[in-house]
Amino acid sequence: MLWSEIRKIYPDQWLIIEAIEAHTSPNNRRKLDKIAVLEICDDGDAAMSKYRQLHTQYPEREFYFVHTNRKELDIRERQWVGIRRQYAIAVEV
Repeated sequence: MLWSEIRKIYPDQWLIIEAIEAHTSPNNRRKLDKIAVLEICDDGDAAMSKYRQLHTQYPEREFYFVHTNRKELDIRERQWVGIRRQYAIAVEV
């Protein structure tokens, strides 16, 4: 489904969605071309909790928690720069 269709079917609700097909635009915005609704949640806290549970269980999948009052999804990718802790090397001077 598209976001516009989801908004019509699920007005004014918190949802857990999965990006089935997506791409990143040149300005680092994530564009969801095909979306699946996984769950309807009572509130934002429930949506965040369910998102964390799904993300922990399936880290390779692309989940989001959103409210359908948003006319458009504005998802931005962050560019991580630096060294991850497990690869850091301690140097004594």
